[in-house]
Amino acid sequence: MTIRKVVFPFFRSASVAIGFLLAFNLSAAAKTSYGSMPSQATQTLSIAPDSARWNLEGQAKPAEFQGRKSLFLDGGGATLKDFEMRDGVIDVDVATPAARGFFGIQFRIAGDNAEWIYLRQHKSGAPDAMQYTPVLNTGLNWQIYNGPGFTGAVDIPKDIWFHLRVEVSGAQAKFYVKDMEKPALVVSDLKTGVQKGQVALAVLTGTTYFSNFEIRTTPDVVYERRLPPMPAGTLTKWALSPAYDALQRNLERPLSAAESEAIKWEEVAAESPGFVVLYRYRQAPHPRVTFANDFSKRLEPQPGMKVLYARTTIDSDREQLKKLYPVTATTSACF
Repeated sequence: MTIRKVVFPFFRSASVAIGFLLAFNLSAAAKTSYGSMPSQATQTLSIAPDSARWNLEGQAKPAEFQGRKSLFLDGGGATLKDFEMRDGVIDVDVATPAARGFFGIQFRIAGDNAEWIYLRQHKSGAPDAMQYTPVLNTGLNWQIYNGPGFTGAVDIPKDIWFHLRVEVSGAQAKFYVKDMEKPALVVSDLKTGVQKGQVALAVLTGTTYFSNFEIRTTPDVVYERRLPPMPAGTLTKWALSPAYDALQRNLERPLSAAESEAIKWEEVAAESPGFVVLYRYRQAPHPRVTFANDFSKRLEPQPGMKVLYARTTIDSDREQLKKLYPVTATTSACF
């Protein structure tokens, strides 16, 4: 039997997922049910913009916009204190004069993890005007999780109040924009795995106002993941190194055998459809980019960049050649 160990370096200046397909390693589709947690009591909360129940961070304050009392956010967040939600319905009116931005609702916030559904003014009408991303160890993963069930087209009004609603039920969520009869986005599989947490309004950038916030908890349903099938031939068993300062290592040189043996590797398993999402296992880096005002510098090493190594072992009963099909996705820190 021939055993070959393969080690790959991966930059972590942003979110990264890895996966490989190999013809003779077969994997089955995945479906996971976690059963019901103790059901939460049904309650409805209406929180005024100037309520002490809000924990305001960054550029966030009570304000008035177009005659309405509202919460102003621009690079800030408003988290509801002393409240956690598993399943429920979140309603809020929103208005934005910004031409560009990212604003939305975060839920099931637990530590550095959360679910986030948001809109992008500058993408109004485009196929990715609204997006769902899991937040894992403070890192966004919008480029890994993309396409149907993660992004969708919607027209985003400017300087006009309109309504948003998020319905959370088990491992699924529905997002409504203006039309409360038909969901604009259906998320069939929430990715963090967090089943209960806090709720927040969040704006990455772009002046946005929120009003008439209401949250209603609903009886818990079974938390059942709806994972896509794992492609046949996917390499699912991996090991990850710790994260290192990328600027302190020679990334053009592969690890020596001695260096590899000295590393404390962490065994991990790929998730459907074959990704190892690195933010699940390592804190997201937040590089201090030097190219913010000069995009020509975008390929230069950035302070705060991290690198880690991933390895896997391939067992074969004979000497042979097989083609690997690497599947990688990265999420840039720039939108």
